[in-house]
Amino acid sequence: QVQLVESGGGLVQPGGSLRLSCAASGGTFSRLAVSWFRQVPGKERQFVAAIDWSGGSTFYSDSVKGRFTVSRDNAKNMAYLQMNSLIPEDTAVYYCAADVHIRYGPNDYWGQGTQVTVSS
Repeated sequence: QVQLVESGGGLVQPGGSLRLSCAASGGTFSRLAVSWFRQVPGKERQFVAAIDWSGGSTFYSDSVKGRFTVSRDNAKNMAYLQMNSLIPEDTAVYYCAADVHIRYGPNDYWGQGTQVTVSS
């Protein structure tokens, strides 16, 4: 019932910033928790950050705490991932996902992914 589309990825130098966006349609987005994941070749998809339906609770993996911020705007059916102080290890395809509850693995809904490359 929900379609998700990520955007905002690209090439950035170490220490730079990017903001990823996740646009939702086709369902009741405001009732769903949103999570961000990333995946690199040869590795399993990893949890990055999550936000509950109200935006009142957020969660982050240890590798991005203090550098990334997840947010949402339910009036616009949008979720965001602000990424600061980027390092080469952040290079990955980033996905947004949604489900009734925050889930650190499989979610009911997934976007197509957007590539983030951190390189000088």
